[in-house]
Amino acid sequence: MTERFFLDTNILMYADDLDAGEKRTVAQGILRDALTERSGVISTQVLQEFFVVATRKLGVDAETARRKVELLSSLDVVAIDVTEILAAIDLHRLHSISLWDALIIRCAATGGCSRIFSEDLQNGRTIAGVKIQNPFLSVPAP
Repeated sequence: MTERFFLDTNILMYADDLDAGEKRTVAQGILRDALTERSGVISTQVLQEFFVVATRKLGVDAETARRKVELLSSLDVVAIDVTEILAAIDLHRLHSISLWDALIIRCAATGGCSRIFSEDLQNGRTIAGVKIQNPFLSVPAP
């Protein structure tokens, strides 16, 4: 069975950012694997954040960003409901992390992921049985 992994919003953002250099190449590889191997998981939070970042920071028009969200929804998507929110609040309190990060971790666990690819979380840390991995650590700074 293929290992399932969770994609944080920054992976999706870098995959579309023409100015991201080598980070774009790394992110595109991760996204390609997620789509072709059917191993990638995202959440409704990530889809929403991607739309906002794509339209506000990357200058993508809303119609194109909507189509990209539709494409990304072909990955396994964890819908955030009250159960997920309450569990994330517990992670937030237990691990002193932001609620938004706790939601990412909780959705990764719910989605059966062993890893989260993220630049924003603490690399190497394991929370709720999910290991955080920053795939950009070896990318030289611009």
